[in-house]
Amino acid sequence: MVLCLSDMDRDAVTIHLGVSGSDGVGVGADPAAAVTALYAEHALGLTRLALIMVGDRPTAEDIVQDAFCGLHRRWEKLRDPAKALSYVRSAVLNGCRTEFRRARTALGSTAAGGAVYEAHLPPAWSAESAALATEERREVMRALLKLPPRQREALLLRYYLELSEAEAASAMRISRGTAKSTVARGLAALRKLLGEES
Repeated sequence: MVLCLSDMDRDAVTIHLGVSGSDGVGVGADPAAAVTALYAEHALGLTRLALIMVGDRPTAEDIVQDAFCGLHRRWEKLRDPAKALSYVRSAVLNGCRTEFRRARTALGSTAAGGAVYEAHLPPAWSAESAALATEERREVMRALLKLPPRQREALLLRYYLELSEAEAASAMRISRGTAKSTVARGLAALRKLLGEES
């Protein structure tokens, strides 16, 4: 199996598994075709999520690629192939958590809002994109990166990926009530960091 990722700036992201099969994602779907279809539809969004979480594009791409490779390896063991996207989201979040812990250990432990979070600010990809990004958006991003990782994950899943509470809870592998309270605490903390009153 050979994985070839295209440039993330392109409109289409493709994966070449060296095999052909049906395009459906389901119980009887060919694993390679099912993973390819899932990848083509969701890899870019998951890479963006990982980029916001870890702040490094090559690392984000590696995390997403590893998640899809893991899905392909474990396809036959999935209880419900219709929940493959939830599996991949969870794998991406776990990969981001692992990378975040690795970076925190390498840089030394600091309190929320310290150098570790600032080191993971997503880069401006070009002068053009930097000019388009408003100061308010950067301020929100800096505040978001100061949140504890779990609250940041919950907010990104709910408001960036626009997942329902149930889908966010599934991706984070927590109960729906815990996801809801984590989002509420994250929003409260974000408002406080931004100096807004509730």
